[in-house]
Amino acid sequence: MEVRAVTKFTGMSAQKTRLVLDEMRGKRAEEAMALLQFMPQPSARVTYQTVKSALANAVENYGYDAADMVITKIYADQAPIRRWRRFGARGRFKPLRRPSCHITVVLEERVALAAPAAANKPASKKPAGK
Repeated sequence: MEVRAVTKFTGMSAQKTRLVLDEMRGKRAEEAMALLQFMPQPSARVTYQTVKSALANAVENYGYDAADMVITKIYADQAPIRRWRRFGARGRFKPLRRPSCHITVVLEERVALAAPAAANKPASKKPAGK
């Protein structure tokens, strides 16, 4: 079963956030949180909080083990762009765009399987042909 967490209206662009999210896709949640703590990008902090929230949802609400949770989907959707203006010289104004995005993290449980018994057996010898 998948567990999800969403952070809405973050104060950064979706394009810059996707650079961080692409590094996290497919990793274990605890490993991703360790990487996010040391990334210099501002969007890494918000992503860390979202992954932490999804992991807490999985542990508290569904009783999953935190070590078994893997990030299956993580994406940033564009949110509304806030238009702003600064006044310039000679009665003009300079338009500013302040983008925002929604970050979604989806976790699933992946239990590490022990090595199958068939892998430990030696390869069978086929009879020699003509």
